[in-house]
Amino acid sequence: MAIPDKLNRIGSKNPVKQIEEQLSLSIVLPCLNESETLLKVIEKSFHSLKANNLTGEVIVADNGSTDGSVEIALNAQARVVHVSERGYGAALISGFKESRGRYVVMGDSDDSYALDNLSLFIDQLDSGFDLVVGNRFAGGIEKGAMPWLHKYLGNPVLTLIGKIFYKVPINDFHCGLRAFRRDSILDLNLKCPGDLREIY
Repeated sequence: MAIPDKLNRIGSKNPVKQIEEQLSLSIVLPCLNESETLLKVIEKSFHSLKANNLTGEVIVADNGSTDGSVEIALNAQARVVHVSERGYGAALISGFKESRGRYVVMGDSDDSYALDNLSLFIDQLDSGFDLVVGNRFAGGIEKGAMPWLHKYLGNPVLTLIGKIFYKVPINDFHCGLRAFRRDSILDLNLKCPGDLREIY
C-alpha cells in the first residue's frame, strides 16, 4: 500500500473549470493486456468511490489490448477510452483529458496499488493540495514486489536528487499512485507518451 506524502502544489489554486456532468472523482487506469487483474482493480476502485461517498467513474485507458481486457472493463461498468498512440504516458494523458471528475486518481491495472483505500489522498486534495503522491516506503512494500536495486539504491537515490532539485517533500518519486486536481494536471499540458516498457 502506498501512503500519501503531504505535499505538492503544482499550480495556482484556480477555480475548477466547468466540465460537462462533473463528478467528484475519476480513477484512471492505463491498460494493455491486463485481463488477469483488471476486474479486481476496477472493483476496488468502485469500492473506494462508494466508501468515500463520492460520485465518480472508473476509466480504463486501453492501449490496444487483445486479451479481452476491454470486454472485462465494459462488463464491470468502467468507461473505456481507446488510445491509439502507444505508451504508458499516452494512455494516462488520454484518460486525464476524458475524465469528468474534479479530482483524478491514477493507478495501475496490475493490482499493485491499494485503490480500494483512497481516503487519505482525497483528504489531502480536500485540504487544498493540487497533487498528492503515494509513498510505498511508508506504506510497506510486500516481499518481492520491488527489485532489491530499485528498493535500496535506484529509487532512494533518484528521489533524493528530485527533492534537492525541485524542493518538494516527495519521498517516492516513482510511485504510480497519484491524485490531483483535474484542472491543475491539464494546465501542465503534458506531452510525453512514454514507452510500452515503462509499465507494460
